[in-house]
Amino acid sequence: MSFSFSVKKIKKALEGIIEKPILTSFLVFLFLTLVVIGLSLRFYIHDFEEFYLNVLAEAHGMLFDILVIGILIFWLNKSGEKRLRIRTYKDEIDDFRLWESDEAAFRNVGNIKRLNRHHIYNINLVNCYLARTNLNYVVLKSSNLNSANLQGANLIEANLQEARLNQTNLESATLNQCSLRGAYASGAQFAEAFLIKADLTNAFLIKADFSSSFMMEADLKGAYLTGADFTNANLYRADLRQTTGITIEQLRKVKTLYLAKFDDDLLELVNRECPDLVKQ
Repeated sequence: MSFSFSVKKIKKALEGIIEKPILTSFLVFLFLTLVVIGLSLRFYIHDFEEFYLNVLAEAHGMLFDILVIGILIFWLNKSGEKRLRIRTYKDEIDDFRLWESDEAAFRNVGNIKRLNRHHIYNINLVNCYLARTNLNYVVLKSSNLNSANLQGANLIEANLQEARLNQTNLESATLNQCSLRGAYASGAQFAEAFLIKADLTNAFLIKADFSSSFMMEADLKGAYLTGADFTNANLYRADLRQTTGITIEQLRKVKTLYLAKFDDDLLELVNRECPDLVKQ
C-alpha cells in the first residue's frame, strides 16, 4: 500500500516538473553538468592546462555557432512567422468574401492594411464588401477588385495602379488624387463619385458610368473611353488628350468642360458643337 502511494507521489512530482519548462531545463542542465564534471575530473587534476586550452577552443566554436546558426535560425523563424501571418490575413479575406455586412467590411479593411504593412499590395478582393470604409492611402497596385462593392468608400490618394476594377461599384466614393493609372475598370460604377485630380492615365474605362461625378482636374490622358457615360459630370480642367473612343455625343451631356484639355481636332469639334460647355 505504502509502495503504491510512493509511486503515485513520485509520478505526480514528475508531472509537476514537466509542466514547468524552465524548472525542467534547469534540472536537465544540472544533471548533465554533474555527469560532465564527473567524467572530466581526472583531466582537471592531472592535465589541467591542455584541458583548459581545449575548453577555450570549444568555447570559440560555440560562439561561432551562436553567431551563424543562431542568427540563421532566428531569421528562418521570423520569416516563417511572417508568411504565416500573411496567409492568415488572406484566409480571413476569403472567409468574408460575399458577406455583405459592416463587420465584414471593417474586417476586410483591417486585413488589407495589415498586408500593406508587410508590403503585400496585390490582393484578391473579388466580390468583397468594402462599402463606406476608410481606405485612404492604401496600396492595392495590381489587385483584383472585380465586382467589389466600394460604394461610398474613401480612397483619397490610394494607389490602384493597374488594378482590376471591372464591374466594381464605386458610386459616391471619394477618390481624390487617387492613382488609377492603367487600371482595368470597364463597366465600373463611378456615379456621383469624387475624382478630383485623380490619375486615370491609360486606364480602360469602357462603358464606365461617370454620371454626376466630380472630375475636376482629373487626368484622363490616353484613357479608353468607348461608351463611357459622362452625363452631368464636371470635367473642369480635365485632361482628355490622346483618349480613345470619346465622342462628341458623350461630351454634349457633361456639366462643364471649362478649361478642359483636348487634342486639336476634338477641341475644334467641341467649340463648334457645344461652345457653351467650354465657357465659364
